[in-house]
Amino acid sequence: MAVQLFSNEISDLCLGKPPLRPLPASATVADALSLFRRSSGDPSLSVWSSPVAGEASKCIGKISIVDVLCFLCKEENISTPFVALISPVSVLLPDGPPLVKQLDPTSSILDAVDCILEGAQSLIVPRKSRNSGSPRQKLSQKPSVGRTYCWITQEDIIRFIFNSINHFSPIPFNSIQSVNIIEEKIPSVHYDDPALSALRAINNSLSGQTAVAVVDDEGRLVGEISLYTLACCDETVAPAVATLSAGDLMAYIDYGGAPEDLIQLVKARLEEKKLDGFLELLEDDHSTLSVSSCLSSTSSSSSDDEAVVKSMRSRSNSARFARGTEPIVCHPGSSLIAVMIQALSHRLNHVWVVEEDYSLIGIVTFTSMLKVFRDRVNSFS
Repeated sequence: MAVQLFSNEISDLCLGKPPLRPLPASATVADALSLFRRSSGDPSLSVWSSPVAGEASKCIGKISIVDVLCFLCKEENISTPFVALISPVSVLLPDGPPLVKQLDPTSSILDAVDCILEGAQSLIVPRKSRNSGSPRQKLSQKPSVGRTYCWITQEDIIRFIFNSINHFSPIPFNSIQSVNIIEEKIPSVHYDDPALSALRAINNSLSGQTAVAVVDDEGRLVGEISLYTLACCDETVAPAVATLSAGDLMAYIDYGGAPEDLIQLVKARLEEKKLDGFLELLEDDHSTLSVSSCLSSTSSSSSDDEAVVKSMRSRSNSARFARGTEPIVCHPGSSLIAVMIQALSHRLNHVWVVEEDYSLIGIVTFTSMLKVFRDRVNSFS
């Protein structure tokens, strides 16, 4: 049954998925920030190449607010953030081959799992159209003439497996230690380390879909900084990243309620370092970034665009509703299915593994879970 389950088409996971909004590689970082505000609830954007003769646009990468924050906090940008904001969004993409893989709607779940285990960070799949026409015609459509895509994430696949978990018995009921999925090589920073070092570690670990652990002097886990904790932040958090410790940054972004004393501390340190650009960015909390023509190419009306522009003024530095930085943990003896439930219920793709005193042991990720289930399918072959 597990083999049959994995033979289902990936399009089964696309039902109810919202379409991606394509962001051209020629758009600016400011344009990306505008779309992040517009796409509330989606922490990532897809970046597309310009179409060439005879070929459709291609998704060449995926970016998050973490990529923007890391870019703004680079040494060459930290004193001139507003100049950095007009850079092409392509500067946010990592070097090397794209971490995004496109699959045909008829590809199997097994194909998707293999792509992830081979290093794909995310998968995009064309959404099946209800319009008339042959399947071949539909697959030849370009994004610019109506073809739409959706993300397929590791969470989608894990949730699909979880709904039929008994087909993989007895593996899900074994401990995570016994199935050997605890990754011990994990990025971590000390509570008092500069937040900027943590953010760079996150940026480096994005391809592995992990987070950065924040630990105390005894190596006990006290928090985390990740894509998920930063997903509802915006560019006005960059000054805090550049000036605060990892521990203070957690307090700054925790559930979006930045304490006034930390805000004043950030301002004081920016003035001390003469980072006038960041100071202006922090204080200009009602600024509106430019919205380029890439927004008007989406399906929304011009009146919607105007409403979004107006709403930016009130949303730019308003209270955020980010998930708190309190880490979700388990123990080596926890069952695989229990850890899956933890991760899925919190909409995370990782769970930290700790001792009873919270000494950090490692991390369990969706990728490591997928490997276990892939091996289980192999055992049935």
